[in-house]
Amino acid sequence: MKPAIRLTASATSALPRWLLLAICIVFASFGLFGRDPWKNEDAAGFGVMWTMAGGTSHDWLLPNLVGKYITENGPLGYWLGALSIRIFTPWVDASNAARIATGVLFCVACAFVWYSAYLLGRRPEVQPFKYAFGGEPEPRDYGRTLGDGALLILLACFGLAERGHETTPQLMQFAGIAMLLYGIVRAIDKPIQGALWWGLALGIQTLSSGLVQVAALLLGTLAMLAVAPATRSRWLLAAGLPVALIVALSWPILALHLYPDDAVWFLNQWIKSSINYFSGPPGTVLRYAAKNLPLFTWPAWPLAIWACFSWAGLRRAPHIAIPLSIIVPLLILVVVQSHETNSLFMIALPALSVLATFALPTLKRGAINAIDWFAVLSFTILGTFVWLVWLAGITGFPAPLARNLARLAPGFTPQFKILSFVCALAVTICWMMLVQWRVARHPKVLWRSVVLSSGGTTLMWVLLMTLWLPVVNYSRTYRDVAQQIATHLPADYTCITPVRLGDAQIATFAYFGNMNFSFDEDCDVILRQDTQDYSAPSPMPNFAWNLVWEGRRAADRDERFRLYVRVDRPHPPATHHVWRKRPD
Repeated sequence: MKPAIRLTASATSALPRWLLLAICIVFASFGLFGRDPWKNEDAAGFGVMWTMAGGTSHDWLLPNLVGKYITENGPLGYWLGALSIRIFTPWVDASNAARIATGVLFCVACAFVWYSAYLLGRRPEVQPFKYAFGGEPEPRDYGRTLGDGALLILLACFGLAERGHETTPQLMQFAGIAMLLYGIVRAIDKPIQGALWWGLALGIQTLSSGLVQVAALLLGTLAMLAVAPATRSRWLLAAGLPVALIVALSWPILALHLYPDDAVWFLNQWIKSSINYFSGPPGTVLRYAAKNLPLFTWPAWPLAIWACFSWAGLRRAPHIAIPLSIIVPLLILVVVQSHETNSLFMIALPALSVLATFALPTLKRGAINAIDWFAVLSFTILGTFVWLVWLAGITGFPAPLARNLARLAPGFTPQFKILSFVCALAVTICWMMLVQWRVARHPKVLWRSVVLSSGGTTLMWVLLMTLWLPVVNYSRTYRDVAQQIATHLPADYTCITPVRLGDAQIATFAYFGNMNFSFDEDCDVILRQDTQDYSAPSPMPNFAWNLVWEGRRAADRDERFRLYVRVDRPHPPATHHVWRKRPD
């Protein structure tokens, strides 16, 4: 049964293109530049890209972090970042250059999300009630309004802010999922074109993630074809699967041809890592997902649930079945992960946002007002708090906030930066103007219920990446520790053996400290992380270990790093026996 949707043409007035583009560009650009790689996954992903950019074809085909193989994901997610480093490092440093690829992938994903919702919104089964004397919106206008709504919902999701600005393979997976969604939607009216997009997206997912994720997405598509007659197309599999196979097999074939021995081991570990990643007991992971997934995907998830409920009679229609064919497999993978992580939360957002936008025409006025006032109150309060903490850091007033900031970031010295202040002030004024427009004019357009949420999320992200960026960067970078360690390294050392160091630490130490790590040699330097007081390394017959430096990041009380240098022991002098003539 189709819900009774009664809309006039004025309700589908499009959001001004310049405003929509401005929101996307502002959201995507802030947080990309002017900072260091942050722990944990951001720095680790950057380290692989940096290694590739300065390495050989072996490093490009078999991703590694300064010699340590990284087999959890395929190489495609790292290739674009490494290519950006190669292209842009004459003008910006490597970490900022790598994030240019992040911004490009984010904008590409946004475009696919908008067009997917737009095409679904033009379909006849979702059109509003037709009045006897006209006045209902045209299908194109209605589809464009739903496309605007889907993009605004995507930008409003809390978890996308930080995750969408990291140098990780998940950004390529995020764009690949959005492309996959678009390909299935496009295949309804243009079967061959849509099948090619779908196959390309499936190949991209294979090269940027693992086989289990790709198999789950493929099964989701097959289930959709079985239960949703309107989505069936013989071209989707006939033309799409060959493209997917060609793209997916290009990397393994090339790697096996150039480096057969190393590639066999790497591909074997890549397959095992993909299986082990989704082989854990669901208990703790399920609790983690139940606690964090609703916040990460707010406000998309309640709108998506309402869309499924309000379109109960058309759940096999493309606008419901297609997003669910992606959301359901990814939610199953979230539950069966072997460890707690939110990496899969982000790649579910494109399909979740497209499904959520179809809740907008069915929302009651009370629900719309509740969403709006929640956004106004929460983001205004949070924005005011960000300004107050920044003011306390600069001036020392209010004193309680200044003391708390000093306690959370010991050693940090706030500085006034005019450009950050101007950007933060400008986005705050824009937020006030948006709230005033919504409260004073009471617009009837469909996207009014989510424009405040997306504007509020953008406000918070820009404030954090301007006013709070220095303290956040201070709290999440290893730059100072890397430079301290580098000053205590012997000038003639051979290599460093890392002990209990994470990938993020190895990456940033190698990048900022120009350190030479080795994972398969006996080195003359040991750098290790201790969470408690461990004893010194065991002495060996021919040498001993000398502790030359010990320290930690000022903002972290748990981590402690110790640097040991090998001291060769002098060989004991040979004992000569003097034979004396026995007296007679």
